[in-house]
Amino acid sequence: MANNNYPQITSVTSEALQAQIRNLLPSQEGFGTDLMAQNVIVPIIDLTSAAEGSSVPQYLQTALAFGSQTSLVVNNTTTVVANTAGFWRLLGSALVSQLPSGTASILINMTDGFSSKTVNGITHYAGGSNYTTSVMIDMTFFLASGESCSMTAGNGSFFTGSVRQVADVNGTLVNPSGFSPQ
Repeated sequence: MANNNYPQITSVTSEALQAQIRNLLPSQEGFGTDLMAQNVIVPIIDLTSAAEGSSVPQYLQTALAFGSQTSLVVNNTTTVVANTAGFWRLLGSALVSQLPSGTASILINMTDGFSSKTVNGITHYAGGSNYTTSVMIDMTFFLASGESCSMTAGNGSFFTGSVRQVADVNGTLVNPSGFSPQ
C-alpha cells in the first residue's frame, strides 16, 4: 500500500525546458543532471538576474561612462562607428542645415563588405527658406563578424556623440568602464 503523504519526485525529460535553463543560467551549463519535478509546494526566490551573470538593470548597463565611450565628431566625412562583432549603442545629436544647392545629410550605414544598407539618417534638400534641423539619435545595433557600421555627414551636417559596446557577439553584457556589480 502506497503512502501518498510523502513528496514524490519525478524526472522531467523536456529538451525545451533544459535548453531554457541553460540559456537563463549560463553558470549552470554542464550541470549534467535531469530536471526534477515534485508534488510539494516550495517557496521561490528569483535569482534569475544574478544567475544570468548580471544584477544590473539593462537601462543602467547601457549607461555612458568616460572609459567606455568612443567620442565621435563627424562633419563632411565618413567615419567608421564600429567594426567589432556585438551589440552597440550609438548616442548623439545630428544637425543638418539646408544648403542653397544640393543636399545636406547624415546617413548611418551598415555593410558586410559586399553591400551597404542605410539604417538611419536625416536629409535636407536644397531650395526654399534656410533652416536647420537637429535630432537626437539613440540606437542600439548588432554587428555580426565581418560587418561594420559607419556614418557619413555631408557638407552642412554635423554629428556629435559617442558609441559604446553594450554586449559581445554572444549577448554577454559589457558593463560600463569602472563599474563592478556586487
